[in-house]
Amino acid sequence: MKSIYPDIATLLLELEAEMRAVELWDAEPPSEEALASTQPFCVDTLTLPQWLQFVFLPRMSQLVELEQPLPGKCGIAPMAEEYFRGTDLPIAGLTRKLLDIDKRLERG
Repeated sequence: MKSIYPDIATLLLELEAEMRAVELWDAEPPSEEALASTQPFCVDTLTLPQWLQFVFLPRMSQLVELEQPLPGKCGIAPMAEEYFRGTDLPIAGLTRKLLDIDKRLERG
């Protein structure tokens, strides 16, 4: 079976590129306090794009780089669809990338 790590690494890079393309990439990181949230997905201190950029991408990239166990399920795509519902942002590509990540993690 093909290793999951190169697939996930590619998908993470594509997710970053998509976030940049739709201008959801922040130049400045949030405060240490905001990143220290104990709430799931830092919902009390970060937007979903901020969480993806400053929490999800770095953690997943580190797991991939060290070939550590990856989560078997993420379910981030439905969260993104709900978060962006009713906005004018062109997020179809972004949610597609998140769905690709979800599906690849589920396949193992």
